[in-house]
Amino acid sequence: MIQQISVCAAILMVVGLSILETVLGSASMSWGALNAGFWAGPHSHDIAARIIWSLRIPRFFLAFLTGATLAGAGALLQAATRNPLADPFLFGLSSGAATGAVAVIVLCGDLLGIWTAAVGASVGGLFATGALLLLIVFRRKKNLGVSTERVLLSGLAVSFFFSTLTNLLIFWGDRNTAQSVLFWTMGSFSGASWSALPIVGLGFLPVVLCGHTYRRELDALMAGEETAASLGINIQKLRLCVLALCAFGCAMTVALCGPIGFVGLIVPHLVRPVWGSSLKRNFMPAIVAGGMLTVMADILSRCVLPSQELPVGIVISAIGAAFLLVLLLRR
Repeated sequence: MIQQISVCAAILMVVGLSILETVLGSASMSWGALNAGFWAGPHSHDIAARIIWSLRIPRFFLAFLTGATLAGAGALLQAATRNPLADPFLFGLSSGAATGAVAVIVLCGDLLGIWTAAVGASVGGLFATGALLLLIVFRRKKNLGVSTERVLLSGLAVSFFFSTLTNLLIFWGDRNTAQSVLFWTMGSFSGASWSALPIVGLGFLPVVLCGHTYRRELDALMAGEETAASLGINIQKLRLCVLALCAFGCAMTVALCGPIGFVGLIVPHLVRPVWGSSLKRNFMPAIVAGGMLTVMADILSRCVLPSQELPVGIVISAIGAAFLLVLLLRR
């Protein structure tokens, strides 16, 4: 019964958040202007219609798909590593993607148009994945152990390394470019447009397909590596596929919105009390909840300060810090 209620509540919240995302912004809009602009259509020359169809509706989809991708990746990584603290940001995937995106922006400029940052972020994310795998292989060859806690610590080392490279690139870059890149690293959906949505969609799709394809194998892995091996599951291959697909998905979101942390960590914990620990049941609710969280954070980022937009990464970091404190106090 509680699951049916949560589904209805989620539908109502998504509709309500889409309306708030459209109404609120630097230019306040009345309900009458919203209604007139919406029904005028995307090809109208009316100012309200252009704001709604060219800026705010794409921004809602960008924020929702970004949160959905990060939450789905977090759920997959937590299942693959059997660690409730696993997260694209903590594993260094987001940091590597940010380094690649900043590198092409600072060194190459707008070489490939809107796809420039996406290509750089993809390469950076894959480099971060490769660095993490090299650390794991090194520990295995030296018989140092590759427990899930050590994998997480390896991810933290990779994250710090690529964050340092990102800061160095910002320091060495042109002052004007460095200022814009610095704001981008705090996370923002201000670059939303219809042409940007295929990029984030390209990252969202492999995460969803990964969750749909490997949900049974990951559920078996969460029951224990011995159980998964007894069912004929190649654990190393499974983890490699999950890591690579999550890295690519996060890279696409980083390319458009900057590195946004905590979403992949928080959301799976929020949906498990209602939908259970099985990835087969909680994966899609986590995706929807992740989209709603980032949309709510984007709305807050435009309402906290008058006539000024706060980077959405700051808002989500504040929410994530509060969530971790509550989690520590409860458990």
